[in-house]
Amino acid sequence: MYGEVMNGRSLIGGAGDAFPRPLWRDPFGNKAGEATRKGFLQLTLALARGPAQQEREEETAMEDSPTMVKVDRGENQGSPCQRRRCLPKTLGYITGDMKEFANWIKDKPLVLQFIDWVLRGISQVALVNNPISGILILVGLLVQSPWLALNGYVGTVVSTMTALLLSQDRSAIAAGLHGYNATLVGILIAVFSDKGDYFWWLLFPVSAMSMTCPLFSSALSSIFCKWDLPVFTLPFNMVLSMYLSATGHYNPFFPTISFTPVSSVPNVTWPDLSALQLLKSLPVGVGQIYGCENPWTGGIFLCAILLSSPLMCLHATIGSLMGMVAALSISAPFKDIYFGLWSFNSSLACIAIGGMFMALTWQTHLLALACALFTAYLGGSMMHVMAAVGLPCGTWPFCLATLLFLLLTTKNPSIYKMPLNKVTYPEENRIFYLQAKRRMVESPL
Repeated sequence: MYGEVMNGRSLIGGAGDAFPRPLWRDPFGNKAGEATRKGFLQLTLALARGPAQQEREEETAMEDSPTMVKVDRGENQGSPCQRRRCLPKTLGYITGDMKEFANWIKDKPLVLQFIDWVLRGISQVALVNNPISGILILVGLLVQSPWLALNGYVGTVVSTMTALLLSQDRSAIAAGLHGYNATLVGILIAVFSDKGDYFWWLLFPVSAMSMTCPLFSSALSSIFCKWDLPVFTLPFNMVLSMYLSATGHYNPFFPTISFTPVSSVPNVTWPDLSALQLLKSLPVGVGQIYGCENPWTGGIFLCAILLSSPLMCLHATIGSLMGMVAALSISAPFKDIYFGLWSFNSSLACIAIGGMFMALTWQTHLLALACALFTAYLGGSMMHVMAAVGLPCGTWPFCLATLLFLLLTTKNPSIYKMPLNKVTYPEENRIFYLQAKRRMVESPL
């Protein structure tokens, strides 16, 4: 195509430099030859008009010559850079909130959509909106106990179906926001049952109590929307407290385990403190978000959170560590620390403040650490208070402490509370925050 250059002819020579006939016959016909001559013309004009004009002329030539466009695209498709970008692009489809998948499945059969909603609901307990994370969490529950996994799944399905029957907001249902509270209801009713595993009659109260979760969620949302606040797991706490209070340890049909306050000084011997047990308590604390004490289950939950957001996984681990530190600072019984009872609420609080409902900056990161510590101490106090009335503290400390921190008012622009309708996951939330900050700088009025 560029035979003139190969023979040393000048690209801007006179008529005497031209060949009497073409060096080769154009296999693509006259259009390719015209494109060739246009290409020489653009190069000629470029030397006279400068590089900026050259780019504009080249764009015009690309539009007029589809043959040249196809050749260029074919060359770019095989470039190593695009092959290197292929893997990160593929990971982008399964990380975060999987928005592309959610858009793709909208016009698919309702059964497939419903499965996606249920899986997202299971993952939303850990503030994650990702169906693959939901699958991993379900696997973790199976590792802990198939009975717990079944109760959690049944609760999520029943609650999601109830939300559909009540004609709740479809986008909230699709994000799993009407399923996650029932996930915890199903799991914790099974955990606190005094009948042990595979007491099949327990599925009836699990289903009945799960049906009330959308009622609590919808009612609380209508109140909290005035302050642009999420309801978190308040519906779960209300439903669980209602069920345990109605049944109790001596119920003939559905007895629960007994919750008694501490009545003697705990035997805390510091030389008996085990570093290995403390290390294991980090994943156990995350696992206790779902009522699981198996460290392998907690590790699977951390992997599920990591798949959606590395920042969330980091703050979940840090929050669990803060709960452990708080427990050691007031000499809590070691068995409670090893069991993760001091860590799961602080882990959730650290996730919520550390980039989820507040844009992540170093200031909000420190605020997340403070919130995790505050939540742990609040959890310790509520364990004693609620045990006096025969109830567990559940996730009340996480809800109350996090809502308190989200209601914090400050003139520091780096402590930015995310609008609730813009909350996705920490990495995307930070991008939104930086864009909003840039717009404020460009147009302060």
